[in-house]
Formats: sequence, structure tokens, C-alpha cells
Amino acid sequence: QVQLVQSGGGLAQAGGSLRLSCAASVRIYLFDAMAWYRQAPGNQREVVAKIIRGDSTVYADSVKGRFTISRDSAQDTLYLQMDSLKPEDTAVYYCAAGGVSNMNYWGQGTQVTVSS
Repeated sequence: QVQLVQSGGGLAQAGGSLRLSCAASVRIYLFDAMAWYRQAPGNQREVVAKIIRGDSTVYADSVKGRFTISRDSAQDTLYLQMDSLKPEDTAVYYCAAGGVSNMNYWGQGTQVTVSS
């Protein structure tokens, strides 16, 4: 059974940084893609960043230049480094894994709150 266990997140001030981690219970090379999504209250879940086949990355326009997605195949872990945080980054963040256009597995979610 595939499990994605998230850690990190919490509270940060505007301009600050946080890092999210997502540890997989299987070898992550098995996934064609892994990604981070977020959902703010009253909003739909949106993709923040995606890493495809280990090296190609895609970012939402709202986080380009501020967030970095990466993965460590030796640790089977996905990361999201979030810098220059803004209050509008406040949301529950989820990691996901699966196919390029269809995520099959999801983490439990973690709250990120950015104060102004």
C-alpha cells in the first residue's frame, strides 16, 4: 500500500521561508510525476508545483521564482522549499504522486499560515 506522509509547514511571517517534506512508502522512481497542491478556504485545490520523471519541473505562475520542488530518490522523499512567503500562500498543502496528469496517491495535508 502506497503511503505519503507529510511533515513541515506551520506558521511563518511574510517574507519568510518554510520547507515541506513528503516521505513515500515505496520507491519514488515508480511514479511518473509527483506534485504539491494547495487548497485555501473557499477555493478549489490547485497545483503548486510538479516534478515529472524526476527532472522536469512545472510551477504555478503565483509561486514561480519563490518555491522550489525537488525530490531525493535515495530518501524517497519529495520537498517543497517555499521562500518569500506571502499571506496569500496560506492554505493546506498536499503532496501527491502518480501519473503525469492523474495523481493516484495523496498525503494527509499540512497547514501553512503566513502572517502579514
